[in-house]
Amino acid sequence: MTSRPSRALLGPVGLVLVGILSVQVGAAIAKGLFGEISPTAMVWLRLVTSAVVLAAIARPRLGGRSRHDWFVVLGFGASLATMNWAIYQSFSRIPLGLAVAIEFVGPLTLAVLGSHRARDLVWVLLAGSGVALLGLQRTDLDLLGVAYALLAGAAWAAYILLSASTGRRWAGFDGLAVASVLAALGMTLPALLTAGTSLWDGRVLLIGALVGLLSSVIPYSCELVALRSLRPAVFGILMSVEPAAAALAAIVVLDEHLSAVQWLAIACVVAASIGATRSAPAPVERSAAPGTLAT
Repeated sequence: MTSRPSRALLGPVGLVLVGILSVQVGAAIAKGLFGEISPTAMVWLRLVTSAVVLAAIARPRLGGRSRHDWFVVLGFGASLATMNWAIYQSFSRIPLGLAVAIEFVGPLTLAVLGSHRARDLVWVLLAGSGVALLGLQRTDLDLLGVAYALLAGAAWAAYILLSASTGRRWAGFDGLAVASVLAALGMTLPALLTAGTSLWDGRVLLIGALVGLLSSVIPYSCELVALRSLRPAVFGILMSVEPAAAALAAIVVLDEHLSAVQWLAIACVVAASIGATRSAPAPVERSAAPGTLAT
């Protein structure tokens, strides 16, 4: 009798963890290809893959939409494209785990501001302290990479806000599918300008599609099923381990190791994210991805 609830819990928790690992392994594989193709072109391949799959599944209804409907979904697509482009630019310059940790400052700040409780600012301060620790090794860390990670975090916060507005106006996955198509279209010209002929190499196209599946399609599916039976607060806490998962994926796939100070910085961000999630008066939601879409 006691084993049935534990199995029921293990299912959704396991799905979320599989989604997290899938996202970060996909990001690590993408980074391993940066010597052959630009980060911008790799983002485009990922967005195209997810856009095609989502559009095929959702088959969004486009007729009868108001101008405001399109304005909202266009902003949603722009935040999606910016978030993915910026984080890929970031971890092309700094370790993957650090890029994801710094990116978390964006949604973490948004969650704390939404709590309206001054005491919850301690979580932003803890995360900021973790990022500040990286300054101890500033000579080893590309500041432009840090700036791109912060930009990705800001775009992620905008993505969360716009996803709520999009969800109110577009049913089901329609808004996300349309936004993904718009994001892919918006990244097409920059991708073509930076990729060169390597973009059309069969191996590069295959790996790009694989990254799209690992970083978008598989996590979407896992999270969609998991959230049917998993409390949003538990989901938020599980997602908080993503920076550590990114660092571990980078070790396994890229042999990219971090210093003790850098691991401490990641630990600060993870602890701050867990603390903000546990103390939030309303569930902290990661719309359709978050890290899913961010890395």
